[in-house]
This record gives sequence, structure tokens and C-alpha cells, in this order.
Amino acid sequence: MQRLFTTSALRQATVAARSVVRSKHTLPDLPYDYNALEPVVSADIMKIHHSKHHQTYVTNLNAAEEKQQEALAKNDLSGSIALQQAIKFNGGGHINHSIFWTNLAPRGHGGDLSGELLDAIKRDFGTVDAFKEKFNASTVAVQGSGWGWLGYNTASKKLQIATCFNQDPLQATTGLVPLLGVDVWEHAYYLQYKNMRADYLKAIWEIVNWNNVAERFANAQK
Repeated sequence: MQRLFTTSALRQATVAARSVVRSKHTLPDLPYDYNALEPVVSADIMKIHHSKHHQTYVTNLNAAEEKQQEALAKNDLSGSIALQQAIKFNGGGHINHSIFWTNLAPRGHGGDLSGELLDAIKRDFGTVDAFKEKFNASTVAVQGSGWGWLGYNTASKKLQIATCFNQDPLQATTGLVPLLGVDVWEHAYYLQYKNMRADYLKAIWEIVNWNNVAERFANAQK
């Protein structure tokens, strides 16, 4: 019975894969110039981070998904499963960075922390300073590479701070809706801040796009 179900499911997936023309993922344009976040993040870092690192995730994700389609077309379930890690890593990298770029804005252009988002931060963390301190403490402690996140818990209706390793995407990993993410892979800061991750995290609040975070918060509550 189990074998018949698995074969049937695989056939259905194969038919779907053959009938759908998949559009390739593309590198999103930045909403600002590479030098727009200086002096907090240098133009050199932004150019390498966006045009090299993010582009690599996009390229590898497209390649992995193409191979997966080929595996499904051949009824190769084992081959399809073997590609899941590559899709998770590169897909997560694409998702995370696409959020990250919009979470940032040149100084003076990201708006102020206000309204419902400010009220929610005070409700769930006490004060804005307490929120930033907790966020930075959690994120600086990420071992190796990863991300720090402010997310929205749709079950409890509260904000939560979380960290994810490598390129694990927040929502798929924890169920939290991503509002604000900070990349703490070394390629995000090392050319400028060296091994001083804490200094990078302290400075990045100067370029947070609170308008974008507030919009994500509003959408998450719908």
C-alpha cells in the first residue's frame, strides 16, 4: 500500500513538473546605490555582498531546481531528495538577502520607529533600548555564520527575537514571519569591522528601514 501511494504521488509530481514552466529566480535590484549605506556599511562590502554572494545563491538555486525537475521527470525520487539541502541553503540565502536589502536604507531615509510597531516592541520587550540590546546579544552569539531576526508569531500575536544558522530561512525554520533580519556572515561586515561583530551590530541600527519593517509587521497581522 505504501509503495503504491509513493509511486502515485511521484507520478503526480512528475506530471506537475512537466506541465509547469518554471521561471528562474533573479537577483533583485538594490533600492539604493552601493555607497548609499556608508559609513555604516562600505560600498565595497555592498557590491561584493550583493553582486557576488547573493548572485551565487540565485545561480545555485536555479541549478538545483533544474536538476530536481530532471530527477522528477525520471521518477528519480532519491535524486530529488538529495537536492533538498542545496535548495534549502541557496533558497534560504536568496530569501534572506532579499529581505535584508529592503530592511536597510540610507541614514535619514528609513523613517522612525513609531506607531503599532513601536507599541508592540514596548509591549514585548519593555523598551526600544531593551529590544536592541536583546537582539544584539542574541545575534552576536551566533556561532559561525547565520542571521539575527525579529519575527512575528502569528499564534501568540507577539514579536520574537530568533537566530538561524547558515542560510536557514526564518519562517520555514521557526514559523515566525520575518520582519527584520541582520546578516552576520563575515562577508557582511569583515572587510570593514574585522572580527568586531558587536560593533557592526551596534552601527547597523543607524540604517534600519523602519518603514519597511512596519509594513512587514502590518502585513503579518492580516
